[in-house]
Amino acid sequence: MQTIGLIGGMSWESSAVYYRLLNNGVEQRLGGLSSASTVMASVNFAEVTALQEQEKWDEVAAILVAAAQSVEAAGADFLLLCTTTFHMVAEQVTDAISIPVIHLADVVAQACVARGLDSVGLVGTSFSMSRDFFVDRLASHGLTVHVPEEKQRGVLDRIIYDELVRGQVLTASRREVVRMIDGLWDAGAGGVILGCTELELLVRQPDVELPVFPCTSLHVEAALDRALA
Repeated sequence: MQTIGLIGGMSWESSAVYYRLLNNGVEQRLGGLSSASTVMASVNFAEVTALQEQEKWDEVAAILVAAAQSVEAAGADFLLLCTTTFHMVAEQVTDAISIPVIHLADVVAQACVARGLDSVGLVGTSFSMSRDFFVDRLASHGLTVHVPEEKQRGVLDRIIYDELVRGQVLTASRREVVRMIDGLWDAGAGGVILGCTELELLVRQPDVELPVFPCTSLHVEAALDRALA
């Protein structure tokens, strides 16, 4: 089994989901008392979020590069960034280490294409939906990407940052997000990407009609495939 490197803390709620899913996955695949071989460096979410808001991306990159280098030095064979938003600096992290980085957008896009889709909806942080770094990476796989209107992006930010990263999963917020997803369906999306790890705590396949592509679960499955190959 290869050792899976993780950069977490963005938020720690989502990192806990990564850790749980990785270990559950190894147990299911190998049986017995098997668990995942992992190395995690967890950063301060408040610090990197403040730098993000100030557009100080070189400083964000420096923090995540240092974390990635520590994970590599600790013996990881490859790396996952346990976040969507901070894939903004994924290229800088990749260039700074010698182990592979499994890019979240590539994993999710490949899952959508494998289902025969060429048009998908994306819900996540306002930053991830409005910047090119994630949407363009999805589009490079031949996907047309639909995102909610600007007003709805603010609602998603509130739900993510004020509720989900604090462990609050509210039924009213689930209904709001489902309405947004229905709107993306009306716009032509054939599936919906849950493009923020915390959203998997809120929305599941039974909640919506469209096929759901949960970023964290897909990222974990790709990591397990590689670690156990």
